[in-house]
Amino acid sequence: MEIRHQQRIVSILTILNEAGRPLGGTRIAQKLQDFGFELSQRTVRNYLMEMDQNGLTLNLGKKGRRITPKGEEELRSAFVINKVGFIASKIDALTCQMDFSLRKQKGRIILNISTMDKQYLYKANQQIQKVFRAGIGMGRFLVIGLPCARLGTLQIDESMAAIGTVCSVTINGILLSEGIPVTSRFGGLLEMANGAPFRFTEIIHYDGSSIDPLEIFIKGGMTDVLQVVSTGNGRIGASFREFPSVVLPKVEKIKKRLDKIGLGGILMIGKPGRPLLEIPVPEGRAGMIVSGGLNPMAAVEEAGITTDNKAMKTLFGFDQLIPYWEVKV
Repeated sequence: MEIRHQQRIVSILTILNEAGRPLGGTRIAQKLQDFGFELSQRTVRNYLMEMDQNGLTLNLGKKGRRITPKGEEELRSAFVINKVGFIASKIDALTCQMDFSLRKQKGRIILNISTMDKQYLYKANQQIQKVFRAGIGMGRFLVIGLPCARLGTLQIDESMAAIGTVCSVTINGILLSEGIPVTSRFGGLLEMANGAPFRFTEIIHYDGSSIDPLEIFIKGGMTDVLQVVSTGNGRIGASFREFPSVVLPKVEKIKKRLDKIGLGGILMIGKPGRPLLEIPVPEGRAGMIVSGGLNPMAAVEEAGITTDNKAMKTLFGFDQLIPYWEVKV
């Protein structure tokens, strides 16, 4: 397919995906201008008809079009070489868009969204509860999305259910709101020994990836979250971050506050300019290891339940989350 043609199709899919709801041709044509495409409504309609025929979009009549699962897959695979570093950029963008106030405990955090066949929701919740009780999730809050409902930007299919978990990048946003810039270096598999972080066994740098590392590790069956829950030994998802060492005392105080309000996920904080779990840290910086927000869903996969996980899927109101122990399915 001709490159320019494909770029327009990918742009339309991106618009529909980000909208999270059906859009008409006029609205799509307006939004295409943000991508540098000045297309007439007639031209946009021709593209949409072609995309309908290829199963990338679904025509809902007066409501407009919505993206299909095939369209989402096309969006994930298109122009992958241009997406190298996409995760790093997405982390930075969502960090800046967060408006959560640590003092007021109000505002939007970053939410991961995972979907599964609705018949497995009860069994999945049992595994999720174990992970939160073991303290290897991200905080202690989540949200359940039932069939045909909306969860953030996601419209849930009638045969599916969704689970929203707090993304660990939320910590970046909170620290930034306190005047502390954080650099996310990589996501990896963190080996736990007797319930404590021991070493990273696999890492994927954010600036060289188009997919969230923990999504990859979960689908690759590389985690041992349930084993960590039962024995304290095994591999969980975690990330490595850095911040200016001059604010180390302030970060340690914020960590205590996050633990107290249920957004705790920081597993370790290193010393200025010193390696943390053998990971080198530059002079003037300090390292930080944060538990993966998708660890509960890794346990669900390990229990034999197929999930579709989307890290950093949407911004979501903190007041709409509920403590894990209050979840009833």
